[in-house]
Amino acid sequence: MNQQAKPGLHAIESASRDEISALQLERLKWSVRHTYDNVAPYRAKCEAQGVHPDDLKTLSDLSKFPFMTKIDLRDNYPFGLFAKPMKEVTRLHASSGTTGKPVVVGYTRKDIDNWADLIARSLYAAGVRPGDMVQNSYGYGMFTGGVGAHYGIERLGCTVVPMSGGQTEKQVSQIMDFKPDAIMVTPSYSLVIAEEFERLGVSPEDISLRVGVFGAEPWGEGMRGEIERKLGIDAVDIYGLTEVMGPGVACECVESKDGPVIWEDHFYPEIIDPETGEVLPDGSEGELVFTSLTKEAFPVIRYRTRDLTRLLAPSSRAFRRIGKIGARTDDMLIVRGVNVFPSQVEEQILRDKRLAGVYQIHLSRTGLMDDVEVHCELQREFTGRLTPQEVQLCAKELQHHIKTHIGISTKVVIVDADQLPRTLTGKARRVYDNRPKLV
Repeated sequence: MNQQAKPGLHAIESASRDEISALQLERLKWSVRHTYDNVAPYRAKCEAQGVHPDDLKTLSDLSKFPFMTKIDLRDNYPFGLFAKPMKEVTRLHASSGTTGKPVVVGYTRKDIDNWADLIARSLYAAGVRPGDMVQNSYGYGMFTGGVGAHYGIERLGCTVVPMSGGQTEKQVSQIMDFKPDAIMVTPSYSLVIAEEFERLGVSPEDISLRVGVFGAEPWGEGMRGEIERKLGIDAVDIYGLTEVMGPGVACECVESKDGPVIWEDHFYPEIIDPETGEVLPDGSEGELVFTSLTKEAFPVIRYRTRDLTRLLAPSSRAFRRIGKIGARTDDMLIVRGVNVFPSQVEEQILRDKRLAGVYQIHLSRTGLMDDVEVHCELQREFTGRLTPQEVQLCAKELQHHIKTHIGISTKVVIVDADQLPRTLTGKARRVYDNRPKLV
């Protein structure tokens, strides 16, 4: 690279756009050819669409190639989309498989090394430094978060505390005893940990943590503010998904916290119209699509993530960023003809400093009409301090904000702190849809 790398950064993180694009095109040609030659179901899709790797001459030519979707992955369960023989596959991971068969992905030794490098790069961007101690509270096992993060923490030269999820009291006691500098955990579970500190009377300034690296579920700026206030840390967003690699596809920089930086030397992003598949210009809201540039065992070409976001100009690094992902196309609820995302409700709840970030959305139907109840909690410091009339007024204010900003009528139920179920190992369940299925 022509430019001098900034201290602590790889040269590519400070490169020019021309240098980045040239590297992307070189790697993109390899990845498309590698997938076409070694993944029969993808080759069949290309043949059906009348495209060939030789047609890829510029980055924009990628739009000629077919998408991969989660349906493709499940239809070829477990190993049908692998581009390397099993004897060269070092490790397997899988999605949770909450609907249908899980998505199984594989990694060669080189894939594992690249993944560790990208987690280390992400942690450095988040403000973690060699020699720090990091408590890894992502779940270990087939989920990519725990083991993926573990290797990257070690790669950066940090001490890893392989805590995994759950055991909240032990999570807190280890933080108090070991005094780690950073934690990796889902944002919803970090609030459970924060509540345990509150229960013990430990104030944020007495918690050793300096940085939290949060991923695996959508979370907004309101949630960031609550986490930072309750734990006294910088809350940084790391992005990834099993199908593309795992955590570390993109990560925010602690100095700007303005959206995860995509590591564009390994992943080529597009934003498309989720209805038409048309590629949209940078800055447009749409569905995020990724093509892997260096993966050997399980390459993905134009994988539709279902995450809704925008591609943003570079800021703290030379790579483009993604806007905060607050919704997914498959998270969308249709309520009385209105498209609603749980993150929109969360945003309205967290406008009120009296309310916590723990909530549930309950959907039912009376006759032909959808009914929506939003259950949320008071912050601990307001529990017992507000009169029933004040709590009722708070509920009416939230109803009004939801109606005004989202466009749906709701019943709001506000309860005291600690009354709603907590996630103890990973992603929080926000929606309970009890509406009868339409036949």
